[in-house]
Amino acid sequence: MVKIGNIELGDFPLLLAPMEDVSDPPFRAVCKENGADLMYTEFISSEGLIRDAAKSRQKLDIFEYERPVGIQLFGSDIETMGSCAEIASKVNPDLIDINYGCPVKNVACRGAGAALLQDIPKMVKMTEAVIKSTNLPVTVKTRLGWDESTKNVQEVAERLQDIGIQALSVHGRTRVQMYKGEADWTLIARIKENSRITIPIFGNGDVDTPEKALEYRNRFGVDGIMIGRATIGNPWIFNDIKHYMKTGERLTPPSVAERVEVCRRHLEFSIRWKGPIAGVFEMRRHYTNYFRGLENFKPFRMRLVEGMSYEELDGILNEVIHEFSEPVC
Repeated sequence: MVKIGNIELGDFPLLLAPMEDVSDPPFRAVCKENGADLMYTEFISSEGLIRDAAKSRQKLDIFEYERPVGIQLFGSDIETMGSCAEIASKVNPDLIDINYGCPVKNVACRGAGAALLQDIPKMVKMTEAVIKSTNLPVTVKTRLGWDESTKNVQEVAERLQDIGIQALSVHGRTRVQMYKGEADWTLIARIKENSRITIPIFGNGDVDTPEKALEYRNRFGVDGIMIGRATIGNPWIFNDIKHYMKTGERLTPPSVAERVEVCRRHLEFSIRWKGPIAGVFEMRRHYTNYFRGLENFKPFRMRLVEGMSYEELDGILNEVIHEFSEPVC
């Protein structure tokens, strides 16, 4: 049984990665329904939270059906990160996660996210400040290092465990790599092989099929897998992996009607969370992913992204079922 603090996650948990503009409550809802064992909020700016920015505050929204769920914070100032851990703890998540892995320019070049991989002493102090500011378990997500010459994640794992983090997720690329090339899990495996390491270690990067999930579990010995981009338009991946690991067989891919049903539920959650205007707008980025691979889908996609109400979109989704479902013999 893999545990983070008192949170029991099963024998080999599958985690939904924190993704900006993706892993919001509506998307987390459909991932939870389809087998995600632990999920994280979008990463939240500590500076935005301190300023009481509306966007940062809204990202603190969590719901009972999501549990266990963690709030992920990022920032460059130690004191601010500690204060934000206090704020985040008040909404009663199951854990607090620190982002030391985000590679994007407007985060890393401001001294946050993966930038802390260039300053391990500061990373340690920042982590200590967060741990001291909450009674919740604190976890960390990071990368292998800043670049090929500074792959220091093994040192990071030891030092952060020593000060009290209770799990570590590692993306198998450096910051310089961004999302290019193939993720390298060999250093993640070395962390697991280190006799000093006792906390759960989760691997992240490039797992997009049940076959690869099983291979990586067996090859690298991780305690679980965090999945990010492969979940977009494909929340079924969690149950697909679990079924394959249990039986060695693939589940039947979702039918067009099943895709529509999950997309519709996602839309309903989005409207319930953000209201009838913003909820409709926020869903527009998801339609292409839900219906990837359908030939001649473009006219329907255009209508979906132009739709302005649930009733209109619901009608278009019903047309999608009629147009693309296989005839029953």
